[in-house]
Amino acid sequence: MEKQMPHDIFSGNLSEYHGVEKKRLILSLLITSITMMVELVGGLITNSIALISDAGHMFTHCFAIGTGLVAIVVARKPPCHHRTFGLYRAEILAAFINGLFLLCVSVLIIYEAILRIIYPLEIISYQMMLIGIIGLIVNIISVFILKDSSKDDLNIKGVFYHMIADTASSIGILGAAIVISFTGWNIIDPLISIGISFIILYWAWNVLKDSTRILLEMAPNGLDTDIIKSDVKKKFPEIKELFNAHLWVVSSNIYVFSAYARLDDEYDPRGQERLISKINEYLYKEYNITESTIQVSSKYSVPSCRKPSIHGD
Repeated sequence: MEKQMPHDIFSGNLSEYHGVEKKRLILSLLITSITMMVELVGGLITNSIALISDAGHMFTHCFAIGTGLVAIVVARKPPCHHRTFGLYRAEILAAFINGLFLLCVSVLIIYEAILRIIYPLEIISYQMMLIGIIGLIVNIISVFILKDSSKDDLNIKGVFYHMIADTASSIGILGAAIVISFTGWNIIDPLISIGISFIILYWAWNVLKDSTRILLEMAPNGLDTDIIKSDVKKKFPEIKELFNAHLWVVSSNIYVFSAYARLDDEYDPRGQERLISKINEYLYKEYNITESTIQVSSKYSVPSCRKPSIHGD
């Protein structure tokens, strides 16, 4: 089916937040929260820093899922005269804060793990193994709950990858519990927790990097103004030059582009409006640019503004 331009540019993007996805997020949040508390209490009882670190990891998942749910509500508030882009950036700001929080959690877990290596404690491996199995089962369930929705929704895709990482850490905890039960090597526990922390650090770095790019109004990954200018000039030969081009991201999958276009001197100015409409539609279909503003400049154009005088005259 051919991709159609949205009638309401920003409100049209709310269609990606479907009721089914919201219910799946709520269900995933519920089971993740319960498992987080089980792992936290179990880690304190069994002296397992790996379980406690995984509980911390699950807390970051709860925060990420909660952020996604809040973003669904906040993003529904329509743009107005002083919020011309709406509140889509609230999601990105929350992701940035989440990334910073992840860094702090990771550093704390690594610090505690090092202390456990220096001052080891006895690990109750069988209880640790049981709780690790529970965590693994819950993570697998969450992965299957979010699997289908992660294909189309970027927010859920982020949570989905979060759950994949947590499933891997649960496998690590379970493996550590088995090794400790047979060998008594308690040092395996803090080593596993350090490994989990590096998973959290990797995810935190990606969150901070992506959210910072959006907050600083950089171009989206894999796309820039040079690519667009070259492609548009090939597609529309009547355009001789595109300059003062800007490309930035308002929020996930909401791209905005603006530029000045200098047309061929022989181009009939009566066709400018139709040409701009074609360019806008092409940018939307090819690059998912939700809003594009093209200012046409040709020999027929009348200057719309002039450079302001320094002295105000």
